[in-house]
Amino acid sequence: MALPSLFHMHLVSDATGETLAAIAKAASVQYQNVRAIEHVHPLVRTQRQLKRVLNDIEREPGIVLYTVVNRTLADELESHCRALKIPCLAVLQPIMQVLESYLGAPTTPTVAGQHMLDADYFRRIDAMNFTIAHDDGRLPENLDNADIVVLGISRTSKTPTTLYLAQRGYKATNLPLVPQVALPEQLLEPHSAFVVCLIANVDRIADVRRNRAVLMADRDLDSYVDRDTIAAEIAYTRKIAAQYGWPIIDVTRRSIEETATMIIKLMQDRRSGKRAEAEPANG
Repeated sequence: MALPSLFHMHLVSDATGETLAAIAKAASVQYQNVRAIEHVHPLVRTQRQLKRVLNDIEREPGIVLYTVVNRTLADELESHCRALKIPCLAVLQPIMQVLESYLGAPTTPTVAGQHMLDADYFRRIDAMNFTIAHDDGRLPENLDNADIVVLGISRTSKTPTTLYLAQRGYKATNLPLVPQVALPEQLLEPHSAFVVCLIANVDRIADVRRNRAVLMADRDLDSYVDRDTIAAEIAYTRKIAAQYGWPIIDVTRRSIEETATMIIKLMQDRRSGKRAEAEPANG
C-alpha cells in the first residue's frame, strides 16, 4: 500500500498548542516522503469552540492529536473521531500515566499549566529582556549579571542562539569576534558567566555571507566573503579559545536548538566540575 504524499493533522489544545506542535513535528519528520498539513486549534475551552474544531476535522479528516484537560470536551472529541474512524490521541496521557504510577499520586489537571505565570515564567521574560538589550557586542559592564557569553565571527548564528537560550531562561549576550579588534576588558576579568565560541566551516560561512551581502553596504564585500579571510577568522577564534580555555562548538551541521542545548550541557558540566569539551581548540 502506497503512502499518501500529504495528510491532514489536527492539533487541538486548550492552551497555545506549542507542546503539540513540537511533538507533531518531531514525529512527522521521521517520514520523509509525506508532509503533514497542520491545522492548529488553540485555546479550545468551551463547547462552542470545540464545535468549530469538530466541523473542521469532519471537513478535512486526518490524525488528531490533543491536549485538552476538560474531560467532557476530550470525551466528545474522541467520540467524534471514532465516528469518523480516524485516530485521536491525547499525547500527554502516556507520560502522565507513567508519572502517576511512579509517584503513586493522581494528577491535578490544570488548563495551560505549562504557561502559568510562575517564577520560572518571569525568569524567562527577564532573560529575554536581558538578551535583547545585550545583543551584538553590547556586553553588560558586569558579566556576573550574564549566564552565558557567546563569541563568534560574523554569521555563526550568535544572535538566534542567544535568543533561544533566553527562551530557556538563560541571560545570554553575544560578541562578534574580529581579529583586528581587541577583546573587551570585562570579558578578560574574573566573572561568573560561561563563555563559549561558535565556529562553522569556511563554505557555510562564505555562502551565508554572500547571501547577506546585499544588506552589508558598509562592508568590504570582497574581503567579507573571501575564503582565506574567513579561514583566518576561524583560526583566530580557535586561538583565543585555546588561550582562555573557552570551549568551541562547530555549528556547521547543527540547528540553533542543538547548539543551545550543547551550550547548556557544557555550562552545567563546567559548573559541576566536569571538563567542558565540544571541539578541540587546536584541531
